[in-house]
Amino acid sequence: MENINLLKQGEEREALASIYEKEFQGDSSSGTGSSYCIKITERNNEAVIHVTMPRDYPSESPPVYELSAPWMDRKTKERLHRSLHQIYNKHKGEIIVFRWVEEIRNFLFSVEPRQVRNKKTERKKVKSLTNGLCDLQAACPDITHGEVITDRKSSFQGHAARVGSVDDVKAVLTKLKMHRKIVNAKHNMVAYRIEHRTAKGVEIVQGYDEDGEAHAGGRLLHLLQTNNCLNTAVVVTRWFGGIQIGGDRFRHITNVAKQAIQQAGLLNKT
Repeated sequence: MENINLLKQGEEREALASIYEKEFQGDSSSGTGSSYCIKITERNNEAVIHVTMPRDYPSESPPVYELSAPWMDRKTKERLHRSLHQIYNKHKGEIIVFRWVEEIRNFLFSVEPRQVRNKKTERKKVKSLTNGLCDLQAACPDITHGEVITDRKSSFQGHAARVGSVDDVKAVLTKLKMHRKIVNAKHNMVAYRIEHRTAKGVEIVQGYDEDGEAHAGGRLLHLLQTNNCLNTAVVVTRWFGGIQIGGDRFRHITNVAKQAIQQAGLLNKT
């Protein structure tokens, strides 16, 4: 089991380094590769998570982590710690550092930016911006983020959401691209199928955007069609690591998309 844990830790570390690039930093002083840190910045709020891997992670225990965010007050930090603890309890036995990092990012997004607290003269301007972001948060469907797959330094991740209109699809893409790592990815492919009821009956509104990855959008739409997924949008993010992987990329795109759809409860089981 220890060897399996070490293998999973290595795969997770490679995926995180590929996704977060300059924000990821290994701890050379540990000598084992079992420690690293990731810097997360959102809306001018910054935090650093320092992670150390025990030998029985992920099978038996969580990573040991330390959160560095001097600007947070105690109650705010305790709230974030509770969220991370809940994520671990929900996903025991799985690799979870990516989930932790994205939870921290979402948390930073929800907290008032530091510059607002420090510069009272800019309150009105920032309030308008915050209201706009909150409106987007309220209008955007919930997004489920799947696991990251890494192959030859390219990483793939699926995202899925229940949608009721093309505007919902656009809101999902907009929210995803608020994450700097996602907007800077090589490709963000999307496909959707929506059931639209009219006076004449029911019609299916569907479409895709390949975002430069030829044939990928059509494959995503075909996945939705063959599984009879309705009111579903799926996005696949690909970070390119500089090594061509040929047709294997389509297999990974399909796999992470299906996994995200299933995780979101949108995969038709009939």
